[in-house]
Amino acid sequence: MAPALYLQIKQHVLDGIRSRHYEAGDRIPTEAALCEQFAVSRMTVNKALRELVAEGWLNRTAGSGSFVADRRTESTLLAIRNIADEIAEQGAEYSARVIRLERQAADEKVAVQLGLRVGAPIFHSLIVHQADGEPLQLEERFVDARQLPGYGDQDFTRQTPNRYLMEVCPLSEMEHVVEAVLPSAGEAGLLQIRVDIPCLLLHRRTWSEGALVSYARLLSPGSRYKLRSQTRMS
Repeated sequence: MAPALYLQIKQHVLDGIRSRHYEAGDRIPTEAALCEQFAVSRMTVNKALRELVAEGWLNRTAGSGSFVADRRTESTLLAIRNIADEIAEQGAEYSARVIRLERQAADEKVAVQLGLRVGAPIFHSLIVHQADGEPLQLEERFVDARQLPGYGDQDFTRQTPNRYLMEVCPLSEMEHVVEAVLPSAGEAGLLQIRVDIPCLLLHRRTWSEGALVSYARLLSPGSRYKLRSQTRMS
């Protein structure tokens, strides 16, 4: 049985977005044009577009038309969210590649970030977070091994470091620093991008019950990821 006409129109528009025939911000064909193309009523086209709006694929502006929504994964700066949840909310499948997970001695740079002495035991992880198989974020994290002795035993293809940290040591304080950078050759290779692609680099330090437990570098291609901050003023 053929799918309902409105579903055919919906799939046609989705195919155009997913193939990048329509990019974020592009206006799709008008309702009148779609009615003519598919030989259907305006009500049928409207139902297809309303569902695409509800699912986050389109934005509609009265008098202007329907535009492709920016579906880059969005993270808030005022909270620590699990990237796996962010990806799922965008309708994509989350997966992770663990490049490194090892115990080592803190060098001077990491010792400063974690408030430790040089040579103190730490865990170092390097993980590529992916959406539908596409690298979205490269997470390099250092944690105090004395505070989190079980970190090195975790399977971070099954849960993210963020989720593990939230479960074993609820976070009481965080610090964020964001900068625009170009990736190194190694980082570009892991993210499957060119070295001239601008990226967002988020430095994040987190505390639990007053103790500094984690320092992370979260590197994301600017074309695939964005950050949002919202503050309520009294």
